[in-house]
Amino acid sequence: LIHDVALQNLDVTFAVDRAGLVGADGATHAGCFDLSYARAIPNMVIMAPSDENETRRLLQTAYEYSGPALVRYPRGTGPGTPVDRELSTLPIGRGELVREGRRVAFLVFGGLLERAMEAAARLDATVANMRFVKPLDESLIVRLAESHELLVTVEDNAVRGGAGAGVLEFLAGIDRQVATLVMGIPDRFIEHATPAEQHREAGLDAEGLIEAVFARLGGDAESRLAGSR
Repeated sequence: LIHDVALQNLDVTFAVDRAGLVGADGATHAGCFDLSYARAIPNMVIMAPSDENETRRLLQTAYEYSGPALVRYPRGTGPGTPVDRELSTLPIGRGELVREGRRVAFLVFGGLLERAMEAAARLDATVANMRFVKPLDESLIVRLAESHELLVTVEDNAVRGGAGAGVLEFLAGIDRQVATLVMGIPDRFIEHATPAEQHREAGLDAEGLIEAVFARLGGDAESRLAGSR
């Protein structure tokens, strides 16, 4: 990555399979650390698609980009999103707002978008599909920080040094103070199980995300959120 590609800023696309937790393949094959080490490498563009069609579009984006680009996607099947026949691209460093809510905003990097949407529907929260880990969509982050009480980053990478850490670094760099909760793979190995069981253990299912939001907000957060709808 460093010597043969990034240092020379070469036009190379990395298709990174088995991102995040990998079910029965277990901890030896889990892809929980690539965002943490790749984010530190200069010249790298890092993409985290949320479904099958976005994977196809971001792979095409990486292919057409004239420098090092990494697209990471999970093992197994996606949520069943129809795939466009056209090989279209997406603008580098731009996410999308997929649900408008209030008070709480989920910033989702990669394949946990469906779980975040489920949690957001119950919380009446906003959801942003960030798509790019590097470069971040800084304007979208600022917009959400200005209009929400709590930002929740969601990723299937280690919380240490991952996409959420990048959001915190950006917010600190612009001296923007907003409550932030980083949700990802905890600092331990997750043993083999079904993907649903692994995500539940890591607190990355809808219930885990909701519980974490309530704990972060403190007090009678559930009634406060319900009263704001």
